[in-house]
Amino acid sequence: MTHWLIAPILLPAMMAPFIVLAARYHIGIQRVFSIAGVLTLVLLSAGLAWATSDGTILLYQLGDWAAPFGIVLVGDRLSTLMILLTSVLALFVLVYAISARWDERGRHFHALFQFQLMGILGAFLTGDLFNLFVFFEVLLIASYGLMIHSGGTQRLRAGVQYVLFNLIGSTLFLFALGALYAETGTLNMADLAERVTLIGPDETAGIRIAAVLLLLVFAIKAALVPLHFWLPSSYAEAPAPVAALFAIMTKVGAYAIIRVYTMIFPTDLEATSGLHDVWLLPVALLTLIVGTVGVLAAKQFDRLITFAIIGSMGMVVVAVGLFSQEGIAAALYYIVHSTLAAAALFLIVDLVRASRSDLALEARPPINGAIPIAGLFFLAAIAMAGLPPLSGFLGKLLVLQAAFPTQSMIWVWAIVLVTSLISVVGFARAGSTIFWKAKAIPLPPADPDVPTQATEPATMSYVAVGSLVVLLALHTVLAGPIHGYTTQIAAQLFNPAPYITTVLETPGKLSDGAKEEDH
Repeated sequence: MTHWLIAPILLPAMMAPFIVLAARYHIGIQRVFSIAGVLTLVLLSAGLAWATSDGTILLYQLGDWAAPFGIVLVGDRLSTLMILLTSVLALFVLVYAISARWDERGRHFHALFQFQLMGILGAFLTGDLFNLFVFFEVLLIASYGLMIHSGGTQRLRAGVQYVLFNLIGSTLFLFALGALYAETGTLNMADLAERVTLIGPDETAGIRIAAVLLLLVFAIKAALVPLHFWLPSSYAEAPAPVAALFAIMTKVGAYAIIRVYTMIFPTDLEATSGLHDVWLLPVALLTLIVGTVGVLAAKQFDRLITFAIIGSMGMVVVAVGLFSQEGIAAALYYIVHSTLAAAALFLIVDLVRASRSDLALEARPPINGAIPIAGLFFLAAIAMAGLPPLSGFLGKLLVLQAAFPTQSMIWVWAIVLVTSLISVVGFARAGSTIFWKAKAIPLPPADPDVPTQATEPATMSYVAVGSLVVLLALHTVLAGPIHGYTTQIAAQLFNPAPYITTVLETPGKLSDGAKEEDH
């Protein structure tokens, strides 16, 4: 099974140029191959997740070069969970994009979509920090192309802002990699985990600078306050299917924080003491507050969803910032929930946009398909706001439970509960304005970037959004087994010895994997 570890990266990397070269002028053929590729990714990801579910760690050495000198891909419970989540999300987003004909509004949508998947999946599977940087750049380039898909002045302006902020992050990433390599002579994560422990207490300045720079980079990717400014306009102006796929991109930042700061810079490492509890947790709480206040204050429907994304990332990083097994397990459960809920909400925004001249949270004439769209919004909003009985409520309970034995319990509980109430009010205001207060009034001037005539959403559009909502319901019903699995993932993260052994002690050959004993 370890030979299949490269397939989730190789498949979209081959599919994208094939679509450009062989099906450039045939949208039907592009759709067939794009859907087939994503379906194959779902099957591959499910197989890899199954193969690692018992604790097995898969290793693939490119060019048969052993670590730390060669490029390695590593599959464990965490990375395979994230690629499975990405593949499932991509399938329903692609179905929506085709049904709503978003792929016809610009050039090379399907090729860019495949390159985007290549970058995201590669970031989850890579075993060294330099190739994490490479895959960050791949997904950045592809995401910029997707952002400006179908054109428009506002979309182009938001895309430029998005690129500039992420280029700043890329520059900081290179500085951090240079500092790490100067101090340790390696960028392989397993090798770094061993070498940083050998640095004496009087020689930790370089490592601490690198750790801080990496945290800044990942905070930009995760849209943590005050590095979140790029997200609201970027996601709001992006085409709806692109924004829905982008729901997983902030999770790449959270994944990188979890991976790097449990393996390379754990809480008991003296060189980086204080980064975890002194900086990360307060920033996460502030992000949660800013995102929730943005939900309440938003005047545009799409901006409300983007601030909900920021708030959800605050909740995720609050759980991560506890840096306990219970906290990481809660964070992973919430990552799955928030990704599905955010994607569903972005697609619902597009369903509303199809029948409105704008997305202002003001009374407008009734939209086409108001009843099913309102039902889908009601369920997705309940999930995102954290109301029972859906998975958002359970995810927040897990975060509160993880914070209970800590010294930060009072702050975490108070802020999570208050922001949850504010979020409920914000979503209730938006839903009542759009669906309940609809009335026949004169329309304002039309936005040139949206259709001027109201259109009935296609059946498959409802199917795509409904499928994401069904997955949220399944995430609730199966909360016990899923949380049990995320607890196993957390245990594996806090016991990195099998990961390190698999990567570093395998000779120059393709490894058949190593099975970890859970502790």
